[in-house]
Amino acid sequence: MGRMKDIAIDLISFEQGELGQREILDLFATLVASGMAWTLQGSYGRTALWLINEGWLTEGGEITDEGEEMLEAVTA
Repeated sequence: MGRMKDIAIDLISFEQGELGQREILDLFATLVASGMAWTLQGSYGRTALWLINEGWLTEGGEITDEGEEMLEAVTA
């Protein structure tokens, strides 16, 4: 239950705009890897698919080198 509680807190924080770029990408990596991205409301699946199509996440929920480069660029 602990990890599910953490994900729920992250989802609420995401909805409230309280997560940084790294936290958002980590959250969506977790959602994709667990399959939850495809069972939550549609905007989560659409965002996950967009992140995959941009090349920032793999279909298995791993952050790609391109995703890491994007994070470095936005935090520089």
